[in-house]
Amino acid sequence: MRHIAIIGSGPAGYYTAEACQKQFEGAVRIDIIDRLPVPFGLIRSGVAPDHQSIKAVARRYEAVALTDSVRFVGKLAVGSDVTIPELLSLYDAVVLATGAPADRRLGIEGDDLPGVIGSAAFVGWYNGHPDFADLDPRIADGDVVIIGNGNVALDCARVLAKAPGEFAGSDIVAHAYDRLTQETARSITILGRRGPQQIAMTPKELGELGKLERAAVRVDPADLPPLVSDEGLVPGQRKSVGLLRAFAATPTDKAIPLSFNFFAQPVRIEGAERAERIVVERTRLGVDGAAVGTGEHYAVPADLVITCIGYRTPPIPDVPYDEQRGRFANEEGRIMPGLYCVGWARRGPTGTIGTNKPDGFLVSEAIAADQPAAGAKAGRAGLDALIAERGLDIVTFRGWQKIDLAEIERARAGAPREKFVRVDEMVAASREGTAAANPGQIKAAE
Repeated sequence: MRHIAIIGSGPAGYYTAEACQKQFEGAVRIDIIDRLPVPFGLIRSGVAPDHQSIKAVARRYEAVALTDSVRFVGKLAVGSDVTIPELLSLYDAVVLATGAPADRRLGIEGDDLPGVIGSAAFVGWYNGHPDFADLDPRIADGDVVIIGNGNVALDCARVLAKAPGEFAGSDIVAHAYDRLTQETARSITILGRRGPQQIAMTPKELGELGKLERAAVRVDPADLPPLVSDEGLVPGQRKSVGLLRAFAATPTDKAIPLSFNFFAQPVRIEGAERAERIVVERTRLGVDGAAVGTGEHYAVPADLVITCIGYRTPPIPDVPYDEQRGRFANEEGRIMPGLYCVGWARRGPTGTIGTNKPDGFLVSEAIAADQPAAGAKAGRAGLDALIAERGLDIVTFRGWQKIDLAEIERARAGAPREKFVRVDEMVAASREGTAAANPGQIKAAE
């Protein structure tokens, strides 16, 4: 019997568990460890609350979680509650599937002013991640600048611009729903260093902006290249640029101007005590397609700046780290003997949710190649003994199912759930209807 620990319960973690089940034909025991009491990672806290169809993929992960060979171990922090060397001593393989939940810094003057936040923080705030529940974004009658030309930038803009009725069916948490339905931004500006043909926005997400009740999407026709040049784009990109052309050709007059500023490179953020404006340099495309400064500068009012420029994987003690790429140092998923990584922790923040599936198979095959025969390590029993010795209070999948039911029951009208945003609330819900768990008590595997 092989014993495998997977650190991180998001898509990369569950796809890897599924791949290992197939690779070892059931002769495997897998513990999926997460520092939070709830599973599913960015499906819960990263996917936009109004994109419920995408969140439905969690049903696949639930099916994996409910098999006899897989156990969810929530509320266990790797690096503090338990270390990587300890896990390597207990498991035949340890796989890091921690994603890339940390925002990249903008790296310009003023990026540390109050009012400048990263998209991971802002998205975490409206999705109810405990780390960001106390974020206090300034929205009321403010000018919002969003830096980045990917789908996350669109998510942030769309959520900010929605009218109250447009949140129906979403699982946006109460503190964000209350703020966003009671306060309205004066303007929203999306900045991009390059032009319309270089955006990383997909047609579906871009098209949603044009359907918003109170957002007037604006694109400067002067920023659009000749129409004939669209013929060289791949179909999806061509459709996205076509939408931008339609926005430019049919301006609307609605409550919130939502403007695309292309060829705009942030230079510095200014303000006396908090962000008030962002100075940008006008750019052009160089011969290699990179943004080249022209020396022309202008300022955009900015009471709130949201940076959507990429993410980093937080380091873990005792794990080699690639500072330049912001991920674990690895060769095709191998970090060191017995230690592997998958998903964004391996590749960096690229690809979609589905991209993590082949990653899981890649690493499961690497484990099989590196360890042709099962070892004699303690695995799950060893971890349980360690948890009990340290008096740690974990949450298993059965506990998550109780949290899930409680969130569904407390949902406001028209919403699928109302998430708990505090760890202690989650833990309390996980114990509801059961005898109080003593510190270190290990509940039966699901």
